Amino acid sequence: MNILILGATGFIGSAVASRLLADGHSVTGLGRNPSRARLKFPDIKWMEADLSKMLRAQDWSAIIGGYDAVVNCAGALQDGLADDLAATQRKAMLALYAAAQQTRPLIVQISAQTSGAAADLPFLATKRQADEVLAASGLPHVILRPALVLSRHSNGGSALLRALAALPFGIPLVHATSPVATVALDDVAAAVSRAVAGQLGSCTDADLASTEQLTLAELVTLHRQWLGLPSTVVVALPTIAARPITWLADAAGHLGWRSPLRSTAMAVMAEGVFANTGNNPGIAAASARDTLRMNPAGVQDLWFARLYLLKPLMIASLSFFWLLSGFLPLLDVERVATHFHPLLREGTAAWLSVFTCLIDMLLGVAVLVRPFARRAMKGMILVSLAYLAGATIIEPSLWPDPLGPLVKVLPSLVLTSTALAILDER
Repeated sequence: MNILILGATGFIGSAVASRLLADGHSVTGLGRNPSRARLKFPDIKWMEADLSKMLRAQDWSAIIGGYDAVVNCAGALQDGLADDLAATQRKAMLALYAAAQQTRPLIVQISAQTSGAAADLPFLATKRQADEVLAASGLPHVILRPALVLSRHSNGGSALLRALAALPFGIPLVHATSPVATVALDDVAAAVSRAVAGQLGSCTDADLASTEQLTLAELVTLHRQWLGLPSTVVVALPTIAARPITWLADAAGHLGWRSPLRSTAMAVMAEGVFANTGNNPGIAAASARDTLRMNPAGVQDLWFARLYLLKPLMIASLSFFWLLSGFLPLLDVERVATHFHPLLREGTAAWLSVFTCLIDMLLGVAVLVRPFARRAMKGMILVSLAYLAGATIIEPSLWPDPLGPLVKVLPSLVLTSTALAILDER
């Protein structure tokens, strides 16, 4: 079959694409930025497009022609700089369904459990609205509702589980007793494979989850055991304890960072992640224990778990360092300008001092904005090297200075290089 996968560069989408390709299908992946995916999966045909801008049926008509099935693995947790929930999860899908009336491909929708106390959250509401329109459209379709997805790899909530499990002095948890249903990523991909093969039947609406019942605390403890770390105490915290972190995570979302600690995730976890395992037409689902057992952790998993929560601290530290290093010299520009006097006149030296301060502050702000972070970090490295080279030529006596203004740049370079190395999210 000829299959189009929406969101094929994502956590679920890439696994689905690999499975369908292994099944012998011709697969086309659609994503916002498939440049790296092209290198990882050269046997897949890639298409670059942004679902949030494909809001009319005519935007889809030329794309979906010739495909036997369209698998929608795209989605977002919360509105932010990089995501528009209403556009991506509802408006674009309604436009797709309208266009699909002409060729009538099978639509496989990866959705979520959209009922319950958190049902009015934009994340779940937009999913539910798209599901309802699809169910009433008359199109051949299958709706799959996975619980928390676990895999050899990690993303979002599963990445946070590993990070919490690796904390050294106890595990602080909000909603520690909330139930969490899980499903293996391979089982999600297998369910899509069965749907495409016609084994689930049209108009199927199925939950995907194992029958194992775990609390959040038990699931995190299980991940700690998987990482090979000694047992430790789980500290149950009141909901109010998470509010400052949630507020910061939401603020980071407006800058393009997709943190699993945002308010939507916290609201869902307050109720727990449920699944109706009776609403599962014979789809096998491995338990969390079996999923982790079949995918033993390596040292790289331990590194990832320990670095995950340090990553935002690294970026915040870089921002603070560069903003401060740019702001403080502006309080006494004349004194700072004296470092340039051996080569420049007084006025030019003052102008150059102000200019370098503004460059520092610009980099300090840019590193906080996800689309600019990579370029900002590369800029920090280049500017730091330029400062070191220039200072060595103009005033080499700064190297043995007791306060170490040049020596201190070296650990900053290492920190920037480390943050740049772990910047990728998928």
